[in-house]
Amino acid sequence: MSAEIGSTSCLFPHSAAIDRYLVATDRGYIADAAKSNANLVTADRGSDEYYDEVIEIDLTSLEPHINGPFTPDLTHPLSRFAADVQESQWPRKISHAMIGSCTNSSYEDLHKAASLVRQADSAGLKPKVPLFVTAGSEKIHATVAAETVMEDFKAAGATILSNSCGPCVGQWDRTEVAKVCRLFATSNVDVTDLTLHRENPTPSCLLTIVTSSAVTMGTQRPTRS
Repeated sequence: MSAEIGSTSCLFPHSAAIDRYLVATDRGYIADAAKSNANLVTADRGSDEYYDEVIEIDLTSLEPHINGPFTPDLTHPLSRFAADVQESQWPRKISHAMIGSCTNSSYEDLHKAASLVRQADSAGLKPKVPLFVTAGSEKIHATVAAETVMEDFKAAGATILSNSCGPCVGQWDRTEVAKVCRLFATSNVDVTDLTLHRENPTPSCLLTIVTSSAVTMGTQRPTRS
């Protein structure tokens, strides 16, 4: 998503994790080529001295965030999001939820979301808003479908979209609402739904947050005896 914040290019250095991914997706020959040319796909030693700015982020201490709406630069720690919604007078009710896209629908991502759906089902909970699911590729779709992950989503009432561009680029026929209305659709990609008015806030966040929000929207927290 580097282009969304103004960069013209973005490079992730090759790593052992990328090797494992390429091998698991039948592209071991690319992993071999990368390892044979490691000097071309990893940072040069001491290269950080030539950058204008180096930012180090400790992911272990980073609180989950919700980005947007309208720009990924507008970011909210999860603990602040409710207050920010109220202060900005955004709609408090989610109208739709979308998980998966070309940016964030890996095998692991969809498994995490499906696990939440199963846990909710065992507690007698179903999504309170329309839930859309899309895999990032035919290979990912085939892999998770073979493990009944998509069946878990279908059992929860989710709509399985094609493995291609969809709501996040405006390809979404919202016939059930007026064209100019304030909505709050939660997705895991940071874009404005182009089929609707640009005033409709559409934040982005982790698949697990989207899934949890779809299930718990308007649900009273149970009390323990």
